[in-house]
Amino acid sequence: MKFKVLRDWLQQMIYKIINPLVHGMIKIGITPNFITTTGLILNIVAACIFLYAGMKGEREDFYYIGWGGGIILFAGLFDMMDGQVARIGKMSSTFGALYDSVLDRYSELTVFFGICFYLINQGYVISSIVAFTALIGSLMVSYVRARAEGLGLDCKVGFMQRPERVVLTGLGALCCGIFAPMMENSETFEPIMIFVIPLLIVAIFSNLTAFARLNHCRKLLINKDNE
Repeated sequence: MKFKVLRDWLQQMIYKIINPLVHGMIKIGITPNFITTTGLILNIVAACIFLYAGMKGEREDFYYIGWGGGIILFAGLFDMMDGQVARIGKMSSTFGALYDSVLDRYSELTVFFGICFYLINQGYVISSIVAFTALIGSLMVSYVRARAEGLGLDCKVGFMQRPERVVLTGLGALCCGIFAPMMENSETFEPIMIFVIPLLIVAIFSNLTAFARLNHCRKLLINKDNE
């Protein structure tokens, strides 16, 4: 409960910061779908950076990871702005909601593909499994909710939702790019773990969230059947 309060407070703070920009976008005629598409393009750029780093970068060169993380976080702002533009500009639509959800999934798939490719090519095989597990959890969190809503159930339980996943993944990569070069000579800590530990948190708690949602739906359906 405390986490939800903190999450809502942070969300409102970010909205206050981006709302002037949102109003400016509405005035010049930018649509929510355009913003959603821009967010996807930015995530594709981030994935391409990880792909390039995996093919051309050196094992201890974390420069590209930092840039990829920064772009992931920047793209996350667009993920928030499209909803605000739709609400404030009164441009909400059923197709817009569907379009947003579909492109969010494409964004996550693309980014995690790039991350997994980078980790495998650079020899971090176990870390790539962690990243792939995070991808599975991320997709299942969204799938369980979508399937539940298709059955007429409200299913928003769990705390590892898309904003948390984006922040952990992007911030982990950004911090790795900044701080890992300072730890290259460390004999007790592998610098790449600055990136992998947040991915591990996403992997564990996204899958727990998916199962929590599944259990939540089970209880709702049992109560519904007993009515």
